[in-house]
Amino acid sequence: MELSASSENTFGESSASPTVSVVIPALNEERNLPHVFAALPAGVTEVILVDGGSVDRTVAVALELRPDVVVVQQTRKGKGNALACGFAACTGDIIVMIDADGSTDPAEIPLFVKQLVEGADFVKGSRFSNGGHSHDITQLRKLGNDGLNLVVNVLFGTKFTDLCYGYNAFWRSVVPALDLPDTRLPQPGDGSKLWGDGFEIETMINIRAAADGMKVGEVGSIEHARIHGESNLNTFRDGFRVLRTIFSEYGRMRRHHRTGVRRPDGVIVHQRTTAESRGYGQMENRPAITRTQITRTVPRPPPR
Repeated sequence: MELSASSENTFGESSASPTVSVVIPALNEERNLPHVFAALPAGVTEVILVDGGSVDRTVAVALELRPDVVVVQQTRKGKGNALACGFAACTGDIIVMIDADGSTDPAEIPLFVKQLVEGADFVKGSRFSNGGHSHDITQLRKLGNDGLNLVVNVLFGTKFTDLCYGYNAFWRSVVPALDLPDTRLPQPGDGSKLWGDGFEIETMINIRAAADGMKVGEVGSIEHARIHGESNLNTFRDGFRVLRTIFSEYGRMRRHHRTGVRRPDGVIVHQRTTAESRGYGQMENRPAITRTQITRTVPRPPPR
């Protein structure tokens, strides 16, 4: 599988053309944004920058690089809250979530869009299959990721190869199924995070997509080392939080009486139950697909 977009960094004439929103959570990433924005495919229709209270020029740089960027201030702390705020602001048919530190390659976005157009509900990146690779993960984190993958695949009947990677894309119509914490809820007075507001969000989203009846595919992805700055990820603290998330989501699935089915082609499929009754993820609710190339929208003027 090819792991980069075409040489013109577009979706190509042969790709279908839903509109695409890219959500980028950012906290003090002014030095990384020029690299990330420059790598965005020309077919991206909307960029949502979710600012976590940056004290540098993150927002100003984003507006300089792309005047039509939509800047959203997250309502609480944590990556989970940032993503939930970003999803709520999206208007595109497809939502893609990438990182602001340069670790996820925006040039791979057409690969995710292609799988969605071909019938997937949710597509996740994998550093460990289909030619994927990581230039950043340590042996300890890789061991932990493998263990967490095994637990999820046994409990949920899935075939995830990279549970904790945060490069995902999905139809905007399935966002209600992810049931993320309400962005209007206040930050706890003790400074702690609401459940789902932290790094566990990526595991939660991946599991809920599979457990809630969606057709989930994987795309091989190259993870790069952060360009500038330091990660906020803590191997042990966040690893235990992910493990707690897995068992919490297993209980949630059992309460909803959902059962998974395996397919030999490696695609993760679960039987639709309440998902269909709520109406999301069905082909009739998806945007009309044409065969023309995606084009960038006319830039909005910067805020005054």
